[in-house]
Amino acid sequence: QLRLVESGGGLVQSGGSLRLSCAVSGSTLNDYPIAWFRQAPGKEREGISCITRAGSISNYLDSVKGRFTISRDNAKNMVYLQMNSLSPEDTAIYYCATRARSWYGCSGRPYDHESWGQGTQVTVSS
Repeated sequence: QLRLVESGGGLVQSGGSLRLSCAVSGSTLNDYPIAWFRQAPGKEREGISCITRAGSISNYLDSVKGRFTISRDNAKNMVYLQMNSLSPEDTAIYYCATRARSWYGCSGRPYDHESWGQGTQVTVSS
């Protein structure tokens, strides 16, 4: 079973940047598509972006387009989310997740994903 561990969250001022990391173990990363999600207090979990094993990217959240960028390093079994121009509305717990089968394509729907990390808190102050 895959294990995912997020890191890189923290407190940042509005307009700042953070890079989140997702370390994947238990399988070869390049077999699986990996997606980033976030969940703010009192809100539903929402898909941000996904990257396939071939490096194809799907973006799902209009509010972060042009500011957030997903990438992966198959050699290190890592997936990243670069977040720029952060605003207080980006405050949330951020999760990486993957699907049950390596041949499944990308999805922005939380219920399509089987393995999740524990999440990393991102707080943006105004």
